[in-house]
Amino acid sequence: MKILILRFSSIGDIVLTSPVIRCLRQTMEGAEIHYCTKRRYQELIAHNPYIDKCHYLDDSLMQLVGQLRSEHYDLVIDLHNSLRTRLIKGMLAKRSVTVNKINMQKWLYVRFKANVMPPVHIVDRYMDTIRALGVSNDEKGLDYFISAEDQVPLSQLPPTHQSAYVAYALGGQHATKRLPVERMIDLCRKIDRPIVLLGDQHDRQTGELICSALGDDLIYNACDLFSVNQSASLLGRAQMVYSHDTGLMHIAAALKKPIVSIWGSTTPQLGMYPYKTRHLIVENTALNCRPCSKIGHDKCPLGHFKCMNDLSFSIDPAFIGSNEMQNQY
Repeated sequence: MKILILRFSSIGDIVLTSPVIRCLRQTMEGAEIHYCTKRRYQELIAHNPYIDKCHYLDDSLMQLVGQLRSEHYDLVIDLHNSLRTRLIKGMLAKRSVTVNKINMQKWLYVRFKANVMPPVHIVDRYMDTIRALGVSNDEKGLDYFISAEDQVPLSQLPPTHQSAYVAYALGGQHATKRLPVERMIDLCRKIDRPIVLLGDQHDRQTGELICSALGDDLIYNACDLFSVNQSASLLGRAQMVYSHDTGLMHIAAALKKPIVSIWGSTTPQLGMYPYKTRHLIVENTALNCRPCSKIGHDKCPLGHFKCMNDLSFSIDPAFIGSNEMQNQY
């Protein structure tokens, strides 16, 4: 059987599909598995040994469809369920299965704060999509594969960070999923251990502000210095990871790192919390305005941003202490 998996974005969502790929490979012997995503995300899947062939969307959807038609698939697994994937499925005219995005439940939860969300992680909803094929979840969590050339040697870090460090993933596609800079500084001051800041070009300036406030001995601003896979290698060497609701959090989960997961306008009840790794959720549960969006906003709709401004950093010392002991390198 020849199978095509569709998921076009984004970093975290693509990583969260990895159990589907692995479990398909383990269950369906002899199956040929292809994966299709946007070109910008190719490094996320390029080294996955369970994928036989990768296809990438560049500028032309029709050109991509032409390439996919030539493969003559037996089955299309749509883990995105978007207009684009529906068009592709229609033009391929092959048997398909599609993830249930439970949009009505999400709308009720965000709009009226009626928590009708099923207590099910998005990974398990992805796995439900292929249950009829006889594929079940092996409960081994997420996968993330890093090539040898993308492994960042510790010698590239400052001497202050070469023996041990904590990683902090600053990113978040929308501002209301990120702590304000002043609160990031507060958090890093509370951590009070060497910290490697990770993010992209949009996070570089924020990292510089944190570094200026707390000094080079505590902070190494690695934002925009490394690729996603190189940043993943730094996550893998960290004692523990602090992260907003962002793609690097899911990569850290795939690497089985202990995670302090920080939530603002979105909530873990939407089903995107760290999957099958030790984690601690930090959120302001006293507000009746959360979640205000399923993906986040550019600014707080009410203007107060209390979900992040009033967030407590009272993190259980037992969680931190146990992970220090378990993650020496």
